Amino acid sequence: MSEPHQLVVTWTSPDQPGLVHAVTGACSHIGGNLTECQQFTSTDTGNFFIRLQVESVSSRADLESAVAEQARRYQAKFRIDELGRPVRTLILASKAPHCLSHLLFNRANGRLPIDVVQVMANHPDLADLAEFHKVPFRWQKVDKESKGAFEREVLRTVNDLDVELVVLARYMQILSPELCEQLSGRCINIHHSFLPGFKGANPYRQAHSRGVKLIGATAHFVTVDLDEGPILEQRVQRVDHSQTVAQLTAIGQDIESATLNEAVRLFAEHRTFLDGMRTVIFS
Repeated sequence: MSEPHQLVVTWTSPDQPGLVHAVTGACSHIGGNLTECQQFTSTDTGNFFIRLQVESVSSRADLESAVAEQARRYQAKFRIDELGRPVRTLILASKAPHCLSHLLFNRANGRLPIDVVQVMANHPDLADLAEFHKVPFRWQKVDKESKGAFEREVLRTVNDLDVELVVLARYMQILSPELCEQLSGRCINIHHSFLPGFKGANPYRQAHSRGVKLIGATAHFVTVDLDEGPILEQRVQRVDHSQTVAQLTAIGQDIESATLNEAVRLFAEHRTFLDGMRTVIFS
């Protein structure tokens, strides 16, 4: 039997008494059955967050009307979407295939609810990978002179193809402040995480030479401040002196791929909320 059709309600508002009853009551008032409910109140910002999965409603329009009435009362922002609807996604990449391959594979087998409408890159290396997965691929050289033109193409693609999410799958370019602002809250990046932090080329070689004991990765929203955006997912793995640079690189790339994939899944399932510079994640 197929799973019943479900809708996802996400709600953010200043915290006050009666919010849970208001949101869940709006759903039940039109005959909705709650199959999942998660909530959180931030003591730092005073914000309240809730995510509901609802089935058996008469229509999406009825649910939106019922929730909107309560949202006006409580000064809330809310969104309603279909559970499992593929989120329209643009992926930016460079030469490294591991993150892109992981995302496209999980998209193809139904584990990741995204619709990759295009892959854009600053090198041609990943064209065959995109073609294998039947995803449109475009590349353009990006340097100091052409960076602006490429980013304008990114924004044009976002607008023309109704892109909801942009993923930097080891896209080895720094986005301009203007593009960061345009994509605020809907652009996810991945990078390696070491203590101490190794920057520049060959981070895994640097890690090996310093005898790092933990390697990992961080997925976060892109902001104007480089690699300092709100964190969506982090993973680590213990390593030791016996592992070569090649082995550390392989472990690191696996962690990067899994971490980015999980961050994208959480976003696509409407489980992520921004609370200032932090995220609230309903896993």
